[in-house]
Amino acid sequence: MSVLEVYVIAKEPRVNERIRAREVRLVDPDGGQIGIKSIEEARWLADQLGLDLVEVAPDARPPVCRLMDYGKFKYEASVKAREARKKQTRTVIKEVQFRPKIGGNDFEVKRKRAERFLNDGDKVKVTMRFRGREVTHPEIGRAILERLATSVEGIGLVETFPKLEGKQMTMVLAPVAQPKRQAEIEDDDSDQDIPAEVAAVAAVDEASTKAPAEDEDSGRDTPAETESETDEVSTTDETE
Repeated sequence: MSVLEVYVIAKEPRVNERIRAREVRLVDPDGGQIGIKSIEEARWLADQLGLDLVEVAPDARPPVCRLMDYGKFKYEASVKAREARKKQTRTVIKEVQFRPKIGGNDFEVKRKRAERFLNDGDKVKVTMRFRGREVTHPEIGRAILERLATSVEGIGLVETFPKLEGKQMTMVLAPVAQPKRQAEIEDDDSDQDIPAEVAAVAAVDEASTKAPAEDEDSGRDTPAETESETDEVSTTDETE
């Protein structure tokens, strides 16, 4: 997503009759410089081309305005923003429950379930539930959890080691990072690094919006910090 698209979404720019400046630095739809024009000339040209006049850099002197189909541009920018949010990582925690007296077949079923969750990129909370006097022999439950951790080596690693709390023992397994997933995360981060508010000439192509030295205003607002949207969801696997 371009800086201009982020700016349009984060801060509604002035368009057409809402622009208050007497003269503007005009940029064509492709980002090329047209030059400094009076606001009347700029609006007339936009009307002749059937386009909108959008103030993309209000703090520049004079403000930078771009000719574009604003409705279409805003719609396409919002679609890209939604797609970027969909690609963001979600930390999902699934749960698989065991009992100290679990049989071999049941263990294998639950092991495969945990393995599937890990392959999907989800964390797995493994819970050993004790009943009655079973809690007096926690080493039995611990051995089962350690056996599970060993059986999924290569696709999962122990993030939280077995810990006894009341009548249950828990362990958390995390998926081993996959190159493809990591590349997707890095690609998403490139969009997240763009400031939420852009109030200078950077709102359009840098090369096309450079003004002569005597016209540029170096004062710019400090960009707002982008908020992280990583979610954490916990789901529980049915017990036996």
